Amino acid sequence: MMATGELNPNHYPAQRAAKVVQHYLNTRYGSPYRLLGLQRVHSGNAEDVEDSGRKYQLEISVQEMIGNTTEKCSAEVLFPRGEGQRSPQVQASCEQLLKVNNTAQEEALYKLFKTNQSLLSAQNLPDSYGHIEPDMKPLWHLSIVASSAVMLNESTENTLYNMAQVANITQLATENDQVKFDCHVLLHEMVSQEIIHWKLLFTWSPPEGVKVLQMEQLPHCHDCEKPPNTN
Repeated sequence: MMATGELNPNHYPAQRAAKVVQHYLNTRYGSPYRLLGLQRVHSGNAEDVEDSGRKYQLEISVQEMIGNTTEKCSAEVLFPRGEGQRSPQVQASCEQLLKVNNTAQEEALYKLFKTNQSLLSAQNLPDSYGHIEPDMKPLWHLSIVASSAVMLNESTENTLYNMAQVANITQLATENDQVKFDCHVLLHEMVSQEIIHWKLLFTWSPPEGVKVLQMEQLPHCHDCEKPPNTN
């Protein structure tokens, strides 16, 4: 049975719900120069909502990890009840973290993607030593934002997802204003300790943000090397 009422901020029920908020914020606001991460859960409360599911009220601190700024935010997460996998419903507002203007950096990166003579690609971000070359970090950040859509969609009260590694990412030719990428990512489900492989097709532009067009879970890979440890 899941705990009801006031929750211990450091225990799994509150932490799992708060992690869902992180995925939600990245899905909505993440970019190559804005990544939002859970820093701390201050308080949590859970209640059963008749015929709807289970609702968590949270007070959390969210960190914008690239600029290293932090804001305390209120959030609500509803895990739907019933048959079939349905993604959690999230409400959260962290306005201060969204005020940092990254427009110039994003426009410069977008121009680089659009004018490169050859399409960009990368493998194993980070590598087995946890290292990512500085010029590859925007691809890593874009992959995290795209993967947040998967992690949000797949999250339940019994899961805790982290991004582990980009196995490979390739820029695709595009005929419109969106830069398109094909990406194979490894997600770490912390409860089961399973590494889950997903194939993503997504686009990005500064005005539109990251849009995931397709997501497909790949068959379990028994012989794959375990990715670097991540938080």
